[in-house]
Amino acid sequence: MSPATVMPEVSRKVDYDSLEIQYLKGVKHLFENGIEHVPKKYILPASDRPNVVNERSHGADNLELPIIDFAELQGPNRSQVLNSLASACENYGFFQLVNHGIPYEITSDMVDVSKRFFELPFSQREKYMSADMGSPVRYGTSYNQTNDSVFCWRDFLKLVCHPLPDALPHWPSSPLDFRKLAVSYAKDVKFLFLTLVDAILESLGLVNKKNTTEEKDEDDDEDENENEEEEILKEFEDGSQLMVLNCYPPCPQPDLTLGMPPHSDYGFLTLLLQDEVKGLQIQHKENWITVEPIPGSFVVNVGDHLEIFSNGRFKSVLHRVLVNSMNYRISVASLHSLPFESTMRPCPKLVSETNPRRYMDTNFASFIEYLNSRDSTKKNFLHSRKLTS
Repeated sequence: MSPATVMPEVSRKVDYDSLEIQYLKGVKHLFENGIEHVPKKYILPASDRPNVVNERSHGADNLELPIIDFAELQGPNRSQVLNSLASACENYGFFQLVNHGIPYEITSDMVDVSKRFFELPFSQREKYMSADMGSPVRYGTSYNQTNDSVFCWRDFLKLVCHPLPDALPHWPSSPLDFRKLAVSYAKDVKFLFLTLVDAILESLGLVNKKNTTEEKDEDDDEDENENEEEEILKEFEDGSQLMVLNCYPPCPQPDLTLGMPPHSDYGFLTLLLQDEVKGLQIQHKENWITVEPIPGSFVVNVGDHLEIFSNGRFKSVLHRVLVNSMNYRISVASLHSLPFESTMRPCPKLVSETNPRRYMDTNFASFIEYLNSRDSTKKNFLHSRKLTS
């Protein structure tokens, strides 16, 4: 074989490797270098693209998510709000949380410092790149860049938040106020999560909180319920918290790709803080609904663990992220659940002859194994936990 016939193959291999290296640097790097067309690596099959119009998606953007007023949850209307909370978790798997008590300064500072982190030179951001899923800090791109055959138009920074004293020294030290602002936000959102868990347990009928002026004829049962609630809350208090900062740069051809593919969240609850740029969509009755950002609010969604814990009553719902050609979009997702070494299973009180157990036990190790070996989009992991009747 002559050198003339060999060199083009070598050249193509070098070009391919060079492109792969560029892709692993992330989409912000591509955008900053003036890319005008979406590379093939990011182009979805026609059936998966967000611009596909059919009878199931027509008019889907008109539906609004339920709104839960956190202040009302703490007041005399708690029972009505709990009913609304249960309905949202059963029928949507999502709700918008307003009047949550976290100062606007803390949420706006978190969005701002996230944006400033992604504005750092790539040489500073790449220091946090890691393929180790257990790393306390990990900068990367796409959804699961190790296994993704088609990449997503998204860069991220993942921060393990518990135990905070162990994780904090690994967090970025630039921008200079990054750790200070991120710690304040992480602590406040963890407290908010625990308060929501308390409400969710009550909405599932697992806790019966009576007014102090009411008669208590079943003191022993109530004491038992309170003890169980305290044990559950203590486990969540010591539980996992993963904060994910997402950056979705402008995309030259947003109809060809997604910021994140359809997926469900692994944990118990996710609290999402986002800027004013639309992008998040949830699947409801086979329609994709764009979530209208409400300034200062959180978008809260049921995770796979809560669907398992509720034995299928509350739904972990598919969601995805659109990108656009004009604006950066920044969001901060805080994913909460039990400690990584704990096992999640259906709550025994929610299992009966008429509502048999629907899911097998699961833990974080099972999820990581699944994530490393298979397609982790859609609800494939949750489906793998279902018991067949």
